[in-house]
Amino acid sequence: MTTVPMAGFAKHFIAAGLMLMAGLCATGQPYKDAALPVSARVADLLQRMTPLEKFWQLFMVPADLDDTTYRPEAGIFGIQPFARSAAAGPAQQLISGTSSGSSYHAALKINEWQRFYRERTRLGIPVIPFDEALHGLVREGATAFPQAIGLAATWNTSLMHEVAEAIARECKSRGIRQVLSPVVNLASDVRWGRTEETYGEDPFLASEMGVAYISAFEKAGVIATPKHFVANVGHGGRDSYPIHYSDRYMREFYYPPFEACIRRAGARSLMTAYNSFDGTPCTASPALLNQLLKNEWKFGGFVISDAGATGGANVLHMTAGDYAEATAKSLAAGLDVIFQSDIKHHSLFSSPFHDGSVEPRVIDSAVARVLRAKFELGLFENPYADPLEADSVNGHPDHRRLAKEAARESVVLLKNARQALPLSRAVRSIAVTGPDAAEARLGGYSGPGNHKVSILEGIRQTAGKNVKVNYAPGCRRESVEFAPVPAENLSCVVEGTTHQGLLGEYFNNISLSGQPVFRRIDQQIKFQWTLFSPDPEKLAYDFYSARWTGKLKAPVNGVVTLGIDGNDGYRLYIDDKLILESPVKQTRRVLFTDFRFQKDRLYDIRIEYYEPTGNAWFSLVWKVASANTDDEMEKAVRMAKKSDVAIVVVGIEEGEFRDRALLSLPGRQEELIERISATGKPVIVILTGGSAITMQRWMDKVHAIIMAWYPGEAGGYAVAEILFGLYTPAGRLPFSWPWHEGQLPLVYNHKPTGRGDDYLNITGQALYPFGFGLSYTSFDYSEPVLEKERLTAGNSAWVSVRVTNTGSRAGDEVVQLYLRDEVASVARPVSELKAFSRIRLEPDETKEVRFLITPEMLTLLDKDLNKVVETGVFRIMIGASSKDIRQRAFLTVTQ
Repeated sequence: MTTVPMAGFAKHFIAAGLMLMAGLCATGQPYKDAALPVSARVADLLQRMTPLEKFWQLFMVPADLDDTTYRPEAGIFGIQPFARSAAAGPAQQLISGTSSGSSYHAALKINEWQRFYRERTRLGIPVIPFDEALHGLVREGATAFPQAIGLAATWNTSLMHEVAEAIARECKSRGIRQVLSPVVNLASDVRWGRTEETYGEDPFLASEMGVAYISAFEKAGVIATPKHFVANVGHGGRDSYPIHYSDRYMREFYYPPFEACIRRAGARSLMTAYNSFDGTPCTASPALLNQLLKNEWKFGGFVISDAGATGGANVLHMTAGDYAEATAKSLAAGLDVIFQSDIKHHSLFSSPFHDGSVEPRVIDSAVARVLRAKFELGLFENPYADPLEADSVNGHPDHRRLAKEAARESVVLLKNARQALPLSRAVRSIAVTGPDAAEARLGGYSGPGNHKVSILEGIRQTAGKNVKVNYAPGCRRESVEFAPVPAENLSCVVEGTTHQGLLGEYFNNISLSGQPVFRRIDQQIKFQWTLFSPDPEKLAYDFYSARWTGKLKAPVNGVVTLGIDGNDGYRLYIDDKLILESPVKQTRRVLFTDFRFQKDRLYDIRIEYYEPTGNAWFSLVWKVASANTDDEMEKAVRMAKKSDVAIVVVGIEEGEFRDRALLSLPGRQEELIERISATGKPVIVILTGGSAITMQRWMDKVHAIIMAWYPGEAGGYAVAEILFGLYTPAGRLPFSWPWHEGQLPLVYNHKPTGRGDDYLNITGQALYPFGFGLSYTSFDYSEPVLEKERLTAGNSAWVSVRVTNTGSRAGDEVVQLYLRDEVASVARPVSELKAFSRIRLEPDETKEVRFLITPEMLTLLDKDLNKVVETGVFRIMIGASSKDIRQRAFLTVTQ
């Protein structure tokens, strides 16, 4: 195997540390002496550790705080603490303003785990409690701020930093000392289900937001973990798809946010991505981890895998024969810490620490990085949290006020025809409908939040007693036409005993031949075998077949539409009669047939299925009734007709491994908007979600459109204040909003196309461009003033513009500066965001906005990928979006 030299900082720690110990501490255990340099303490502790203890310092897992039956006495890197019990601590009675005591309880339990490892293990190495905190700690009692994409839409790094400080306080007060956040991957394709977790499509905006977030955590003594290194969305907007981009493209777009988080914000950890990069899993890529990250960028922190990603080398990418080989390759490539979903998985990964398949100095380098972090965090001296402080800080009223302010600044006004917003004071009745009006969703990687305020509740609280607010849901967010046949309608007899469900027999061939490898009772025929087989220990992930037999209890008298939702390659029999067949393997789809049943009669059912290549979806389904959906919509329409204005709150489904091929609103939500619009009343549509939504079908039929994102626990108040004109919206889009899915991927900062942008049948331009957002007021930009029109390479120059609020309302304007190299030695983007400033202006007020044009802004990668500032003319564009350029100037760079 290829050996990898120990990273420079670790080698320095051990060599210099041992020399220091000789002079500073002749006896005792130097690593326990806080007066010694960290390098000396690391070196002393490292040379005392056994291979087993070293392994456990490189292994991190979730852990139930209430379950102490398995705590490895050799130590452990850290735990992601959760508790299945919801016991509240006594702080409920001691501290006013707290609601649950869950923070108190969590801090107590984390302290117990720390005490075990500090006082009852051989070396007393503390753990690093870690958790998710994308837009608030994902635990009960913590404040839920707007989703990450909403925070990016504020275009306000100061606010972002303040939000991060609040989240860091809540984390640290409980004893959490590392967060697996933020996501600084670029949302280069809005079909990606995790767009909501990002800061958008632009490397500069993502860098600035990432730096604002991480610097707050690192300053507070909580390690931040930018992720997922290095790109987590591939072709088609699909999560964790393989990446095969050029080194130039990666360095120009995908690398900069990570480099900024490390060099400027001081991130001490980094998480790798699930996908492969240039044919190698990111978790085991020496080009990414050893060469780029540790050697070129001089990253001194530790690298962790995404959960389960180390084993993905053999399970998914098939570049390793087993978990041990995957571990050895990953460590040699530069991975430091293995993140698994269960502590019981440790035996799969530990053998390379004993059998010599990984060089000792590679292991020592990784362990040294972890120990360094633990010493720097002060965990050896004081690993304990104050439960009373945790209960006081988490969910603090100041944090809730900040969550509301962040929500207000994040909201983007997309359309406002005829000044439909803010709502007129003459409005006396409002119809509120839509599935998201009353739900108050928080988005992915969220905790439950505290006293969540829905948009409906916000409207009711803000409207005042003279305005009647009526509500009807109208429809569900998703329409279910076919549902899995429930377990209570399925039965089978095994060894004389009747069981709920069907008997499944699984074969290691695709012909149902021979004896089954195993039998089991499946409660429902509802499976998704996309990553594994029906039983990974007994069947390969591909080339298997299954037969299910038993009884189907008829639900009604009459015809029922019965079907299969899944991969082709199946037969469905009722009473030994073949009623549905799809023998040729093609794709996943729903095929169905009608069958006449007698209510409560038991029918013999047999399903045969085969899967030669893996990646299987398979469900036995039947058609379900509309469940009063028509009545719900009719009620909403009647309500709208009787009201002065209608507000329709709709949203999307998305998330991790929930990419969207279609960007339209799911279910019958578009129909709801159209039917409400047909009443002739003014219609305001509020969108919830974390990504773009196509709206060709209905956008011209409504008066105003608001993108509210997932606005956090106080978001309902924020949205209502914008509706009623108590706050002027100024959020800006952090990604290009497409007109149609066929335009994707679509970004504003692409390079020249060599032809036009358009298609034969639609435009190639975004519906709403990057940086777009409307206001209730208007702004005028003066001609820009350049400090110098000619600049020597390597120097800087100021450019300024005066912005005036020419409207009648106070409001914020986001002034955006873009650059373009007019003639370069290599192709450059048509436009690049290089600076922005969010300013507040009263009516008729004017402010000067100044931007410093630095050499870094003008730098490009030449044909040899060297960073250079070339001579020539640069176009400076200043405006309200990437398309709404109000002023421009030209700067000439000379030798």
